[in-house]
Amino acid sequence: MLTDHPRQSAALALFLIVAAASLGVAGGLYLPGLLGQSIFAATKIWMLVLPLIWFLRVDRGKFTLAFPVPRDFLAGTVLGLFMFSIVAGAYWLAGQHWIDPEIVRAKAQQVGLINPLIYLSGAFYFTFINSLVEEYIWRWFVYQKCEAFVPGNSAVYFATPLAALCFTLHHIIALATYTRSGLVTAIASLGVFAAGAVWSWCYLSYRSVWACYISHLFADLAIALVGWKLLFA
Repeated sequence: MLTDHPRQSAALALFLIVAAASLGVAGGLYLPGLLGQSIFAATKIWMLVLPLIWFLRVDRGKFTLAFPVPRDFLAGTVLGLFMFSIVAGAYWLAGQHWIDPEIVRAKAQQVGLINPLIYLSGAFYFTFINSLVEEYIWRWFVYQKCEAFVPGNSAVYFATPLAALCFTLHHIIALATYTRSGLVTAIASLGVFAAGAVWSWCYLSYRSVWACYISHLFADLAIALVGWKLLFA
């Protein structure tokens, strides 16, 4: 039984999620037409369903519904405004000089995001919906599996960066594809890693995805605004 070996069980769960995330992004970006879209959609469904099945069948857990409380709104808003400022400031100070808009537009054209209405619809989805889905996957599920993989008092020192690394890997593929710049990819990936570490620490502190989600929303909003400027300004 997987539950007889918690570390092996956690390692398998992490592999199944991280590999699916990377496969989906790579398929969606590098395989043309229906095939790439199908791989992307299938991995998204897999990543949505696997944590539920694992929690119920492997961990034998029971769901409890928790609504956000004032501290979630306060912590999420403070962290979110800070992240929004970091993303916007990084683009204003350096990104606009390092990122070639033509390369970004060419890739956006390839995946169908060059139309303003389609872009706004996608930006709304990724800002308000996908950010919540990511917190459910990468903090509620993946972070807890990282804690199971490195149990004990060392969780804050090892589980937090491990969860952040898992969260970062598939973003590296997307960043490298859209920017075609090793420097921009490296710096932006460090930013994603730092954000993942902050959200993992936030989940560790509050044991709730709500503060993470609210701050994630602000960060994704900043990214959406930068994307709009690159594509349509």
